[in-house]
Amino acid sequence: MSFFGFGQSAEIDIVLDGQENRRTAEIKTEDGKREKYYLYFDGETVSGKVNVNLRKSGSKLEHQGIKIEFIGQIELYYDRGNHQEFTSLVKELARPGELTQSTNYNFEFSQVEKPYESYTGANVRLRYFLRVTLVKRISDTVKEQDIIVHTLSQYPEMNSSIKMEVGIEDCLHIEFEYNKSKYHLKDVIVGKIYFLLVRIKIKHMELQVIKRETTGTGTFTFTGPNTFNENETIAKYEIMDGAPVRGESIPIRLFLSGYELTPTMRDINKKFSVRYYLNLVLVDEEERRYFKQQEITIFRRADKIRKNYQAALSHHNPSLLSDGGGNSKTSYQQHQEDEEEEDGGKEAAEKKDEKEK
Repeated sequence: MSFFGFGQSAEIDIVLDGQENRRTAEIKTEDGKREKYYLYFDGETVSGKVNVNLRKSGSKLEHQGIKIEFIGQIELYYDRGNHQEFTSLVKELARPGELTQSTNYNFEFSQVEKPYESYTGANVRLRYFLRVTLVKRISDTVKEQDIIVHTLSQYPEMNSSIKMEVGIEDCLHIEFEYNKSKYHLKDVIVGKIYFLLVRIKIKHMELQVIKRETTGTGTFTFTGPNTFNENETIAKYEIMDGAPVRGESIPIRLFLSGYELTPTMRDINKKFSVRYYLNLVLVDEEERRYFKQQEITIFRRADKIRKNYQAALSHHNPSLLSDGGGNSKTSYQQHQEDEEEEDGGKEAAEKKDEKEK
């Protein structure tokens, strides 16, 4: 027994299988700092070892059982006492008894479903973590370890361009075109602005990428007192500084890789959404602002995979990746296909150079 701090106690440590070869990723915390955790994908097994280390040798520790949980949880900051768990798995490591020496336990959560991406925003947090609980009569000993989950997507089959107009009758008529409506996180937004009619003096024009986080509770209607909208301007790209003339066209090329973006997240467990918009802003000499918004979709594409990470994944169940046609691929297979496609492109380019010579 342990009264008033006397007696036996224990420290708990969680070691994940293959963590020396596993990639890590960063995520922003509530206070704006960045923390690094091990990276997992949907459908991938989470396994490892729990070490329970007794602090005092020669003394036993009585417990009412030891368990480990894998939890996926959404926390709304204005409703902190009411966490929503969308994934909750439990495994018993030890039945009630006594520990007379430091002990370790193996655990495995096989092919765990991780349907959403890890996310920390202005009003909501979605996290995955392991929790080990050593149950005692007076106070439990608890250890938590977060992981980060990324959701992967393929290039969409349909990715139509965006064409829109901004106009004020008899004063201004502008057409703008973006090359597509769906972009991956390291993509480039390419477009053009056409000035068909300019009768007001425009002094400045910029393109903004706006992130809109919408949170709500209960029925996901996004209305009512428990609904919050948070807009954040992620990127600003100056298109023009000065007055345009009729018939002029201005190219746009905005690289997304330099900005802190997440994939688009729609109606996540009926709690929140994260959407992105392209916002074209015009300012005239009298400081009047004209703007036009268009929603775009941002997705996470599978990166090139390293050989040591391939080896780590070969011992576990790799993540599943939808190909949009009802079939499933592992992220490892997708990476291989990406590499083969890139190698094929290089070979074709080399053959073309030889012919020209």
